[in-house]
Amino acid sequence: MNVITKSIQLPDGRTITIETGKVAKQADGSVVLRMNNTVLLATVCAAKDAVPGTDFMPLQVDYREQYAAAGRFPGGFTKREGKASDNEILTSRLVDRVLRPLFPSNYHAEVYVNVMLLSADGVDQPDALAGFAASAALACSDIPFECPISEVRVARVNGEFVIDPTFEQMKEADMDIMVGASAENIMMVEGEMKEVSEQDMIGALKAAMAAIKPMCELQTALSKELGTDVKREYDHEVNDEELREQMNKELYQPSYDVTKQALEKHARAEAFEKILADFKEQYATAHADLTEDELEEKYAMMDRYYHDVERDAMRRCILDEGIRLDGRKTDEIRPIWCEVSPLPMPHGSSIFTRGETQSLTTCTLGTKLDEKLVDDVLDKSYQRFLLHYNFPPFCTGEAKAQRGVGRREIGHGHLAWRGLKGQIPEDFPYTVRLVSQILESNGSSSMATVCAGTLALMDAGVPMKKPVSGIAMGLIKNPGEDKYAVLSDILGDEDHLGDMDFKTTGTKDGLTATQMDIKCDGLSFEILEKALMQAKAGREHILKCITDTIAEPRAELKPHVPRIVAFEIPKEFIGAVIGPGGKIIQQMQEDTGATITIDEEDGVGKIQVSGPDKNSIDAAIAKIRAIVAIPEIGEVYEGTVRSIMPYGCFVEFMPGKDGLLHISEIDWKRLETVEEAGIKEGDKIKVKLLEIDPKTGKFKLSHRVLIDKPEGYVERPARRDRGERRPRPERGERRQHNDHRERPQRNDEFHEPNNEPKDFSDALDKMDF
Repeated sequence: MNVITKSIQLPDGRTITIETGKVAKQADGSVVLRMNNTVLLATVCAAKDAVPGTDFMPLQVDYREQYAAAGRFPGGFTKREGKASDNEILTSRLVDRVLRPLFPSNYHAEVYVNVMLLSADGVDQPDALAGFAASAALACSDIPFECPISEVRVARVNGEFVIDPTFEQMKEADMDIMVGASAENIMMVEGEMKEVSEQDMIGALKAAMAAIKPMCELQTALSKELGTDVKREYDHEVNDEELREQMNKELYQPSYDVTKQALEKHARAEAFEKILADFKEQYATAHADLTEDELEEKYAMMDRYYHDVERDAMRRCILDEGIRLDGRKTDEIRPIWCEVSPLPMPHGSSIFTRGETQSLTTCTLGTKLDEKLVDDVLDKSYQRFLLHYNFPPFCTGEAKAQRGVGRREIGHGHLAWRGLKGQIPEDFPYTVRLVSQILESNGSSSMATVCAGTLALMDAGVPMKKPVSGIAMGLIKNPGEDKYAVLSDILGDEDHLGDMDFKTTGTKDGLTATQMDIKCDGLSFEILEKALMQAKAGREHILKCITDTIAEPRAELKPHVPRIVAFEIPKEFIGAVIGPGGKIIQQMQEDTGATITIDEEDGVGKIQVSGPDKNSIDAAIAKIRAIVAIPEIGEVYEGTVRSIMPYGCFVEFMPGKDGLLHISEIDWKRLETVEEAGIKEGDKIKVKLLEIDPKTGKFKLSHRVLIDKPEGYVERPARRDRGERRPRPERGERRQHNDHRERPQRNDEFHEPNNEPKDFSDALDKMDF
């Protein structure tokens, strides 16, 4: 084995090691990356040839976490890993978005990158290392690839930027940003923040670039040592340069004219398609000698070349004349209209339309039982704010069936979720679910989801801290030119044909989430700052449109929203509320019709009571309050007689708490028996707590103090208070005093019937030892 190991040290002293040549040697490239106890295996395999007719980069990135890595069993019936979790899909997308632009544009062979988590102790976050491992595997292969990249997570903890922070450090962070870059250029940014400024974000990106550069240099050195810096040859495209030149000459001006007409999406697409269709028809007439197969080959080339013509026409029109595809200025936002409560029965609903992009979003409020269980390898938790994004084919006018949720839907929904989740109050008792249905799409439907989500939350009465808006920014910058244009609120075509898709969400006070993909070489921090500040102005404009529609969350929930009351109880009462086997809490739910959940957090019991109406909730709360209440001397309680004794009765005045109601405390008159007062087991009776014995904790109750004292009643003082004392009889007299008591018949070996020994010595004499 030719094992090669390279290491790099992070600013805080931790070491990342890359090793190749030991495992997975049949892959085109493989590495094992290790940081402390976190171990990743990354492999890459590429087909030798492209599938005929392929005109795109068929790259597939899969990041998977093995439960054995953390010493856990997978959940579910089969007890084995199944389909990728949302977290694995999101990490795969982060890696894909950095790698994809760096493959040659004419390279169309299938490439599969697999990154597998093999070991993790829950200290370091493995997803931040996946991009580094994937690029290192490519560096160890001869697959054509422009340059190494790496990814790092940047967090700001106590005002300091930390590279690849631990899980523990993230608890104190106000920024969480993943950055993918080459040694020279930022390629991808995604993350969330707690309303930070644009300058703070630029500072985080600079810290990331400083950490990424040596990681890329390490991969370059590794590639040279292995000899894989010389890449394999490939020939995946057949080109006709004469045809390319002819199309540039004949079709550029017609395409430029269509660009300036400011047509709507479908009309513009039809106009561009007609230009190409007319050219194909003319070409076929002029080249009647070509066979059908030869002509089809030429048509495939025309489709590729015309894409470049459209791209150049759109970019030059913006750079030279400042005219965009829909006629807007570079910093102009499309027309916006909003509406809340378009649907009668959802707990909250809204429509947000910006140009030709539209989201219909609903908000549903549920109980703690509706929380989502996250059961990932390194994260087992519950989510009480959910956001789901759907992109049906009809939103772009496509005639095709709607399949299951894809990676795109998961990624866009996650970005919108990140933008909004920080504005849901932590003490809001409901579980919240937003569902965004994209009804029209022409650019930045994820940002429309953020805006529609804010409207739906406020319509539902969720007390958001601050409303959130979002915008997507674009960039046009040709290589070798200093001139560039930053575009606000980009269209789908401007995203496709431009150099940047930069989405930001935020409140009036700062950024809450961001996602950026860069397609050009070189993005200076000057351009980045301009894009951020232009995005801020755009977000403020959109935020005003939102608040003009609904200024603040509704003060009251809608009538059909289930009511929830949340409160806390001391930890020691949790068992009493639940009861043995859940008997007490189940009985309370059956009696009241309410749903009761209880959980221990931060050393207290957190209870949620939900029900269809106020009466059921109040009844359940009263029962719980009674269980956890602490008896107070002087308080009056309604109790239940549990047992009757000759000297009084025991009354349960609080759940699980019985006190003695002495016969003398039942009534002002003298009673010989408890029954004289008409009291029997099961009766309800009001009692006052007079005393709690400090030693035994026993409760002394009284009923008579709650009824009027008879007129002329004189309390007879106790004998000790009268100063009287009954003379104590002599020993013999005591014996005679007790002779009148009936004695039981005894038939043991030393007692004769009715012949009880007169003292203990007589009994000893009769015992047979």
